Amino acid sequence: MLSLPTIDPNLQQAVDALSKRMEQVLFEVKRVIVGQDRMLESVLIALLARGHLLLEGMPGLAKTLTVNTLSQVLQAQFKRIQFTPDLMPADLIGSRIFHPRDAVFHTLLGPVFANLVLADEINRAPPKVQSALLEAMQEGQVTIAGESHRLPQPFVVMATQNPIETEGTYPLPEAQVDRFMMKIMIDYPSADEEFVVVQRVIGPPQQAQPVLSAEELIHMQRLCKTIYVDPSLIRYAVSLSAATREPERFGVAALRPLLMHGASPRASIWMIEAARVLAALRARAYVLPEDVRSVAPDVLRHRISLSDEALATQVSVDEILRQLLSAIAAPAKPLAA
Repeated sequence: MLSLPTIDPNLQQAVDALSKRMEQVLFEVKRVIVGQDRMLESVLIALLARGHLLLEGMPGLAKTLTVNTLSQVLQAQFKRIQFTPDLMPADLIGSRIFHPRDAVFHTLLGPVFANLVLADEINRAPPKVQSALLEAMQEGQVTIAGESHRLPQPFVVMATQNPIETEGTYPLPEAQVDRFMMKIMIDYPSADEEFVVVQRVIGPPQQAQPVLSAEELIHMQRLCKTIYVDPSLIRYAVSLSAATREPERFGVAALRPLLMHGASPRASIWMIEAARVLAALRARAYVLPEDVRSVAPDVLRHRISLSDEALATQVSVDEILRQLLSAIAAPAKPLAA
């Protein structure tokens, strides 16, 4: 049974203010971006939870435009890195350059030193570049010639990849995929949304206005850390992650032949952190089971490896997650009736 605490009125007031400010952010972004509500919500969750986001979708679905527009609204430093097979780690993190006139080496910082980093077509980069980005994502720093350099705060990597092109691509290492908080699948817009897209493109250009500063965003990130999470919800998140590793323990033994590897404990952590942010966006100072259920598929999707049997029978990860969410009961809410 879920128990709800007595919420400090000051905390609830701060959460209300956060929710309204993020509504303003969303309003400005949607001056430029049409539809894609699920992607926009996930991007805001990743920003406030200090997580990294992997966006997968066909070309032309506004992945790059969304991140660029968001950086304008947040008054954050934005850098776009086009990943290619000939990219070198120094092109990403920077390098040491010798100046003959001074006879000294100077450090030239790379494009990863920004608040919002868009790694475009990340699966086209070779493994050396992947490992360099891995340190930046996990440690919040990079090492150049044996010297560590802290990355600016806030720092969020949003990576895109194309699901149809495989020639000239490198599969992302499991260790790096696990560093991404969520993986979002982006679909085509509806006919009405596409109509509005065309209208906006052929009409006068739309410009989003700045709403938040980087300092205000950092304050909101700290505020989301204070959102109350009942222990029963933590157990629920852990059960969802554990069910991907040992489905027979949770009454879904039929999924065992379909799973090769399950989610790591990072999935449980990110489910709770994402649910906290989602509760704050919904103007609540406490997490409810529906918050966890809403973020669970995006947090678990890229942390599950399918077996050959699942691939042969064309069972998708999302179908497996739907079965898990149906089989594992969420904590009951008091006075739910």
